[in-house]
Amino acid sequence: MSNTITPDALLAQMRAMIDQSQGKTTVEANPAGKDVFSDLLKNAVDTVNSNQQQASKLSEAFQSGDPNVQMSEVMVALQKSNVSFQAMVEVRNRLVSAYQEIMNMQV
Repeated sequence: MSNTITPDALLAQMRAMIDQSQGKTTVEANPAGKDVFSDLLKNAVDTVNSNQQQASKLSEAFQSGDPNVQMSEVMVALQKSNVSFQAMVEVRNRLVSAYQEIMNMQV
């Protein structure tokens, strides 16, 4: 899976979404074999979710007195969850900002 997003692919996907919202039928905007931006975003959100769930499970296990769970392991998982969530919030903020800029452009 490639983690790079090309401007051409993003622009093609945005044009396809505009055409779709206007009821036009379009040809597949995604070149064959390349990841779709929405799939990359969904994978990132799923990763953040799994980090949070793992941290929650470790925290609950530690609180219940599980001898196999160390305090340091719980703290690392909680920090990893927090950092990944903050990164996702920043990505969302940047996407919203970019969307607003694009919508304010005069054609």
